[in-house]
Amino acid sequence: MTDQTPPECENIEPVPLGEALSERYLAYAMSTIMSRSLPDVRDGLKPVHRRLMYAMRLLRLDPDAGFKKCARIVGDVMGKFHPHGDTAIYDALVRLAQDFAVRYPLVEGQGNFGNVDGDNAAAMRYTEARLTEVAERLLEGIDEDTVDFQTTYDGEEREPLVLPAAFPNLLANGAAGIAVGMATNIPPHNASELCLALEMLIKRPSSSVADLMAHVPGPDFPTGGVLAEDRENIIAAYETGRGSLRLRARWEREEAGRGTYQIVVHELPYQVQKGKLVEKIATLINDKKLPALADVRDESAEDVRLVLEPRARTIDADALMEQLFRQTDLEVKFGMNMNALDATRTPRVMNLKEMLQAFLDHRLVVLERRTRHRLAKIADRLEVLGGYLIAFLNLDEVIHIIRTQDRPKQALMDRFELTERQAQAILDMRLRQLRKLEEIEIRKEHDALTAEQSDLNDLMADEKRRWKTIRTQIVELRKWLDSKPDLGLRRTSFADAPSEELAQAADEILIEREPLTVICSEKGWIRAARGHIAADSDLKFKEGDQGRFVIHAQTTDKLLLLSTDGRVYTLPCDRLPGGRGHGEPVRLMIDLPNEHDIVDLFVHQPGRKRLIASDAGRGFVFAENDVLASTKNGKQVLNLGSGEEAFGAVEVTGDSVAVIGENRKLLVFGLDELPEMSRGKGVMLQRYKDGGMKDVKCFARDEGLTWTSPNGRQMREDDLMGYTGKRASAGRIAPRGFNRSGRF
Repeated sequence: MTDQTPPECENIEPVPLGEALSERYLAYAMSTIMSRSLPDVRDGLKPVHRRLMYAMRLLRLDPDAGFKKCARIVGDVMGKFHPHGDTAIYDALVRLAQDFAVRYPLVEGQGNFGNVDGDNAAAMRYTEARLTEVAERLLEGIDEDTVDFQTTYDGEEREPLVLPAAFPNLLANGAAGIAVGMATNIPPHNASELCLALEMLIKRPSSSVADLMAHVPGPDFPTGGVLAEDRENIIAAYETGRGSLRLRARWEREEAGRGTYQIVVHELPYQVQKGKLVEKIATLINDKKLPALADVRDESAEDVRLVLEPRARTIDADALMEQLFRQTDLEVKFGMNMNALDATRTPRVMNLKEMLQAFLDHRLVVLERRTRHRLAKIADRLEVLGGYLIAFLNLDEVIHIIRTQDRPKQALMDRFELTERQAQAILDMRLRQLRKLEEIEIRKEHDALTAEQSDLNDLMADEKRRWKTIRTQIVELRKWLDSKPDLGLRRTSFADAPSEELAQAADEILIEREPLTVICSEKGWIRAARGHIAADSDLKFKEGDQGRFVIHAQTTDKLLLLSTDGRVYTLPCDRLPGGRGHGEPVRLMIDLPNEHDIVDLFVHQPGRKRLIASDAGRGFVFAENDVLASTKNGKQVLNLGSGEEAFGAVEVTGDSVAVIGENRKLLVFGLDELPEMSRGKGVMLQRYKDGGMKDVKCFARDEGLTWTSPNGRQMREDDLMGYTGKRASAGRIAPRGFNRSGRF
């Protein structure tokens, strides 16, 4: 038997599976990137949006024309240009008409096009649409050979590869899309500000991103809101094309009488659905995760109005809103990723300047192509007019040739050296055009077109003049935008990032304020008992352990713990173990190394300052606010030398510092001699020949230096002349009656 290959298998070539998958997946990826998900940097449109604009123009849906059914528009787009589902096309059309989704709508809708609550638009058979004036500017000059065209998917029509775009649409309206292996998320901006930046870039091409941001300070979202971000972060995002921006709702405090108030939210962050937001807040209230909030009401009509009622009038409105920002979509993070297709159809992430420059380069190409198209039209018309003028100058002879010759066209061409186009135009001329008045009109038109041709030739020869023309167009666009307050005025404002103090206040309103006593033993076992217990109460500890710190605090307070390595840790009082039993080791709550121990433990008081010192006599003043830490690692405050340990951190009061060493020498000096730092080694407080520091205290000189004797008696020294000196002096022996322990 002979092997015979089936006819259907004759053209099959063996290909490795990996290579075949790679080739096909790459083709799919490139199709998704270039023909679906990423916008073009020149007109800011994806193919579906561009096809919608072009199809609506062919349907003559101009801003001053009547509306047409959206079903008619979707049918034309799907049948002629976009071979995808009607739902996807209609969804794209609806979004272009929603003023809460698009900063500068390209479609004007009539009917139900959805709302900010998240409700969908009505079916396409019920709604109607037409183009807006902004869309008209995107299409301006499309019939004047300003852009390239390609055949449609079925080869029967032609569609533009890009629109002429006399409006900076990509940055003005933004874009969002997910492709294969990449994505884009460009925020909308204020078009008037973009025009100012474009004018600046034309005038000074060397302008940096920071220079341009003097005119474009940041995004301008259609729903307004407040951009609560540091200026440095915003500039860094625009310089790299990537960043994360914090956008918050706009709210105000509204007095309700008798000392009560309510919070009214009247602008939501971009793309936040109001209905889902209200539902989320109500769920948090029911789950008791927002104890400071009593109720939420939606009183919105055409404008957004969400009313939030605090549970008590003593609750701070800023702290309450900070808590809401954390737990709800009243604050969102906008992940900026300025990825787009450049003029060569290559996807890349661009910064602000590159996107603006790409738009200007496109406008220059459009201007040059439009000028060449006009010059060709003028040349064609001048050719015809030139033939007409020759005919008028030789009218009798022309008439004689037409009446007597069998081939008048060729005869005219031979006699007057006319082109075929000129001869045909003369033959097609009507008899009534032979009147004298018509000759005058033709001469006027010829002269005007000749002057226009000369002017356009000068324009094509002078690049500076072309850029000046583009700048004039941009100035005209800016003036048009400024004449329409609903389009030109900025909607999104700016605010500083929330402070640590506000974040702390937001944490505290979630905690019910109750008194408690913090008990910490010698071996570092810590617990919190309810109420304020006297320090001399009978407290129980583990065998071999004893009490060390007994501190009165509130559940809303934070404890600061200083360890021997100079590090300060933060312990929220509401997270301490309960008072029953012996508590838990503090090392389970913080990352305190085994070789180090607790030196000091005290309640944090905002705005208070302390003097931190090492046992070698070095120290400085620090603010308690600067050492708060949100992690278990704490913050390094006092840098120590070899063999040194942190001694303690005493409260800064008065104007003087008293230091005593192990040698019982006392030194008093002014508090102003110490530096204030957030971290460092500090300066020498008292100098020792042998030993180290025994104790340190801050006091007011006019009140005298006091200390407590072992029997509880208060001692006082008013005469400090002999002990006063400069910082880092040795001092002199303490006065008679000073504690033998050497401590204050």
